[in-house]
Amino acid sequence: MLERLRAPFKRLIAPVARLLAAMGLSADAVTVIGAVGTIAVAIATGVTGWLVPGSILMAILAAFDALDGSVALINGGGTKFGAFLDSTLDRIADWAVLLAAALYFLLHVGMPLSAENAGIGGIVRWVGIGATLYAMMTSFVTSYARARAESVGYEAKNGIATRSDRLVIVLVGMLITGIFDDARWLMAFLVILAVLGTITVIQRILEVRRSMKADGEV
Repeated sequence: MLERLRAPFKRLIAPVARLLAAMGLSADAVTVIGAVGTIAVAIATGVTGWLVPGSILMAILAAFDALDGSVALINGGGTKFGAFLDSTLDRIADWAVLLAAALYFLLHVGMPLSAENAGIGGIVRWVGIGATLYAMMTSFVTSYARARAESVGYEAKNGIATRSDRLVIVLVGMLITGIFDDARWLMAFLVILAVLGTITVIQRILEVRRSMKADGEV
């Protein structure tokens, strides 16, 4: 859904990309910095429960996903290894953001053996953890479907929730939860993400099947 905003966003961050290139940073370095920073902030956010600053910092670090490509163009163009590295570390960063949500529910919502755990707090806690783990699965399968399709000569890029959409859903859910101090918001956003992730996986499977059927491969 948000893929159409990629071009204007790249124009917006172009000055930052030029600054990083002028500092001598390579596209691969920008990729690694963004991924490592996201992992560190995500774990700290989940452990501390500081969702507002954590979600804002992770959103800023997510911009590195676009910056590395812009820096590569400034430095003369990207490399195949750079594309491979970017895609690989993106999967780790995606895992880290969802790990932050899982840790938050596990450590800060409906703690075990408490009176709250028997009520709404416990429901929110376990539904939130379950939705997070399920959304994590659909996130990886969505990416795998695209990679596997490309390995056999087909494309599977589309879907209702691409990587940008998934990140926005999680981070906005964290931000709203932190502002209102109500874990039900994040739980609801993750349930939505789980549903959209399922739809996206199905869309990509059907997209590849249609293409293969047209080529007589099914």
